[in-house]
Amino acid sequence: MPYSTELTILKKAGILRTKTLHSPNLLDFISNDYLGLSENKTLLTQAFQTLKHSKSHSPMSSMALYGYHPIHQTLEDFLTQYFGFESATLFGSGFLANIALFDTLVRKNDVIFIDELYHASGRLPAKLLGNQAIFFAHNNPQDLRDKLLNHPRKGRVFIAIEGVYSMDGDIAKIDFDNIAQEFQAFLIVDEAHSSGVLGKNLKGYFDYHNLCVQPYHIKMGTLSKAYGSYGAFVLAQKNIIDFLFSKAKSAIYTTALSLFDTALAYENICFVSSHTSLLQTSLQAHRQAIAPIVQTQSQICILPFATQKSMLHTATLLKSEGFLIGAIRKPTSPTPRLRISLNLKNPIKQTQKLCKILQKLYNKA
Repeated sequence: MPYSTELTILKKAGILRTKTLHSPNLLDFISNDYLGLSENKTLLTQAFQTLKHSKSHSPMSSMALYGYHPIHQTLEDFLTQYFGFESATLFGSGFLANIALFDTLVRKNDVIFIDELYHASGRLPAKLLGNQAIFFAHNNPQDLRDKLLNHPRKGRVFIAIEGVYSMDGDIAKIDFDNIAQEFQAFLIVDEAHSSGVLGKNLKGYFDYHNLCVQPYHIKMGTLSKAYGSYGAFVLAQKNIIDFLFSKAKSAIYTTALSLFDTALAYENICFVSSHTSLLQTSLQAHRQAIAPIVQTQSQICILPFATQKSMLHTATLLKSEGFLIGAIRKPTSPTPRLRISLNLKNPIKQTQKLCKILQKLYNKA
């Protein structure tokens, strides 16, 4: 049978992935539904009503042809106003958006410096760039600076970081913005896990560090994760967005983003913008509830383990207690770890209970 040897190796190594339907009775501490918007039926109904009154309910083609719809434009206009950028364009997913940024913006003689733990959707196109892509030590501004100083530059310079790193939960330092300004580089920030949960106004990395949007800032955000829908967006100055729309293969050669997902994202982000203070308070409460076992400034908590066996054993015990936790293995992360995702659909008492159970189990692992 094809790939039987490869599948056997994966299974023996404990990294064979399988599809699993989890019990709805389990408490979700594994997904990226940070604000719990996936269960908000009021917003779901509002999005459905928007689509119901539209002549068409599917995008039908690429945005570059006949797929661009007033619902897309409404969301793009809102995003530019909400985040303070000049222009926006939508993508089918964060993966497609990152491919577009790396594959399209980095031209001949340009160079891009990338955090070594940047998402796979950036590392994949980086491989195709060859020596135009240079990786620096994770969240290490000094290593980035050294590499910038030691690398001759002929064209544009890009720096790519994440607002919050999905497998570590740490926040990118403000130093990267300072370095981008100093070296006249464009700063690409993947805000998949920071937009909607980070900063005083829940707007992500720039908000968290009190940075005003500048012409060299490029923000990629997902409409999933905190925003409870699907798809992605890129925000930047108009020339950059116009060039992306004209040249990005991952937008031109695929059908436009689902109209329903777009309408739902619009309703959800509007909800976040009008309930920011309440959401901020709730997010902070969950971080405080888990603090006795692990402190975090994001909604991602990481517990490292010495062995994969002990990590999987702990995850199984937690599941028996009703808690579904992410058990992260290679190659997703270099070392075994439990990834706890704090989200608002879980009662605060359950987060406190999880913390107490973890304090007992983790010390024994």
